[in-house]
Amino acid sequence: MNDYLQLNRANWDERAPIHAESSSYSVERFHAEPDFISPVVAFDAPRLGDISGLRGIHLQCHIGTDTLSLSRLGAQMTGLDFSGASLEQARKLADGTGTSIRYIESDVYEAGKALGGETFDFVYTGIGAIGWLPSIEKWADAVAAVLRPGGRLFIRECHPMLWTIDDSRTDALTIVYPYFETDEPLVTDDDSTYVETDKTITAGVTHEWNHGLGEIFTALINRGFQITQFVEHTSVPWDALPDLMSHDTELNEWRLTERSELLPLSFTLQAVKNG
Repeated sequence: MNDYLQLNRANWDERAPIHAESSSYSVERFHAEPDFISPVVAFDAPRLGDISGLRGIHLQCHIGTDTLSLSRLGAQMTGLDFSGASLEQARKLADGTGTSIRYIESDVYEAGKALGGETFDFVYTGIGAIGWLPSIEKWADAVAAVLRPGGRLFIRECHPMLWTIDDSRTDALTIVYPYFETDEPLVTDDDSTYVETDKTITAGVTHEWNHGLGEIFTALINRGFQITQFVEHTSVPWDALPDLMSHDTELNEWRLTERSELLPLSFTLQAVKNG
């Protein structure tokens, strides 16, 4: 097993119960409100359209709040993640809300093998997923492997430009990290996570990579995908650049407090796999 997998899995195994307890993931609301869906899925609901009756797979599903949200919109969902602790929380959420969702534990690159060649009507992947992967080409292989001909990829992700910005600076937008995919990862040692909590993480070392838009597009096009939609957004679901952002109550997302047109913060991409 590659070091990055061991390190990142240990980190996410620790994050999972912390995230499930956090108000950021709204687990209690999912239990209390049968029609509640996550803000991430709600943001893109108009672009998702009617998914009733479609068979979907959520790659890198974490604790399953977005997976459950897609199920509540009518899809028959499968979730896949490499963290057993995350899937434990996802199954607990699905069972506690009386929702039938299948969860598979697997590295995303091995999704096709883990699913035994099964294919789906759509693949969904959400905010903060692909940056944990060293190769966008291998990710595109995995997407193609689990999507039927004519099926749709739907991805909402942080914009690669956002990942280039020094998030420790509170006085300016300063580029310090690579925009393009690199052989070597960005290595971070941090005992915190991105939700409000007083708990710390012992497995704090993680490996991450950025992937430029051209690299993402090319990887998909080279595997027979047709890009059908690409939208860049000036918002993200969390306070990614502290002291430089404000919460937009209408969007229920965070934007730059001043001159939001300066920097794309996230994107939505849709692509169809040619038959």
